[in-house]
Amino acid sequence: MANTIVAGNGTNNGLAVTSDNTGALNILTGSGGGTAAISIDSSQNVTMSAAQTVTGNQTVGGNLTVTGTLSASGGVTGSLTRATAQASTSGTSIDFTSIPSGVKRITVMFSGVSTNGTSLIQVQIGDSGGIETTSYASGGWTANTTNANSTTGFIIHGANAAPARVWDGVYTIVLLDTANTWVFTGMCNSLNDNAQSIGIGRKQVSATLDRVRITTVNGTDTFDAGSINIFYE
Repeated sequence: MANTIVAGNGTNNGLAVTSDNTGALNILTGSGGGTAAISIDSSQNVTMSAAQTVTGNQTVGGNLTVTGTLSASGGVTGSLTRATAQASTSGTSIDFTSIPSGVKRITVMFSGVSTNGTSLIQVQIGDSGGIETTSYASGGWTANTTNANSTTGFIIHGANAAPARVWDGVYTIVLLDTANTWVFTGMCNSLNDNAQSIGIGRKQVSATLDRVRITTVNGTDTFDAGSINIFYE
């Protein structure tokens, strides 16, 4: 049972309100006792049972579930959250954790990032069980050099990192399906030696994604410059 507002035209004489202490809200419309139109649970998740038309600009801060069709003549904006940028000036990995459930896209940003070695930089994802380090299908390419592949993470370039290379770029990780399959793509550039690179891949995690790690393929090279951040939505 939940707090319920019924706007029927029969048994409820136009309007009836019932309440309890669950913190949820149901709105019923239509004939007689009404039919469920909108449900808002105690976590502010909104479920609409029929086709919805949005005529203005709407900002959705939580999860919006539309069972029917959502037609938007204005703009529909989801919740875009920027994490705290982390300096990539030390350590062998940079972690972003506590990514909330319901996220469908993650953007990873590199600004002036380099390492002290030649191992490829890679992005790894994981769930509550930890970062996953196997079963990636990932490839990278760097202009005028070589291609590379990896099964341990999403590589962001195809040539060796080289201590002189300083990388700037943006990569997106997008949820493909309900089986926790994520697709990765993006580009970066090492301006100081004119090395443009791309990275592409996919990975199915065992449960809901909640963390991202940036590291190197060998796991021992150390970051020595720049900063890294993520957006999620």
